[in-house]
Amino acid sequence: MSDFKKHLAELREKGLIFHTHEEVFGKLKDQSKEYQRAYKEEGARLNLVRQIRELRLKKRMTQKTVAKRANMPQSVVARLESGEHSFSLDTLQRIAFVYGKRVALV
Repeated sequence: MSDFKKHLAELREKGLIFHTHEEVFGKLKDQSKEYQRAYKEEGARLNLVRQIRELRLKKRMTQKTVAKRANMPQSVVARLESGEHSFSLDTLQRIAFVYGKRVALV
């Protein structure tokens, strides 16, 4: 049993109920094609958001610094990093430029 699963078992013994991602969302193959597509798109978006935040932290930059260099309000950077809001290609390109990166399809 993995450490994570052991930790979940310990928490459940204490009366705390936690579910794994798999338990909540089930197997993708059992879902509709539309659900599978939306699920994968959202996963890719959240992965990108995580990478942007991790890059900022690695470079020891604040959201305010990134925003200033990208010529946008700090609130835009915060909303993007929260993962709860959509963002435009223009916003993504401006933030990528701050980090010396570019947006490309791979």
